[in-house]
Amino acid sequence: MNLRIQSLDIDCLDPSAVADFWQEALGWRRTHEDPDEIVLEPPAGSPQDGVAPDLLFLRVPDPTTGKNRLHLDLRPDDQGAEVERLISLGARRVSIGQPDEVTWVVMADPEGNEFCVLRALPPDQQA
Repeated sequence: MNLRIQSLDIDCLDPSAVADFWQEALGWRRTHEDPDEIVLEPPAGSPQDGVAPDLLFLRVPDPTTGKNRLHLDLRPDDQGAEVERLISLGARRVSIGQPDEVTWVVMADPEGNEFCVLRALPPDQQA
């Protein structure tokens, strides 16, 4: 089968503000922008370029009202440092009912779109 995911689409009241957060968080580049949609792609020439799906931020008239049905899981080298960096960019920790002992941190971007920051992989599991 010749099928791949082109983009993950994120509905926003303000695509520019949400794309600003994710651009800074991921270090990705804007490859398309108009008032109603913005596309972020991995850095040109990086191992993810042309492989990872684009992020497409689309203007919609209604806010997020419940738990996301789809979210991003991010794998950092240092979970604690990354959580603090993301908070400094405008993210916040959120509870969706996860137990205290989980190994990930649930967060939300400036418009409330949830994502998880996973624990770092042990050296023997890193690719």
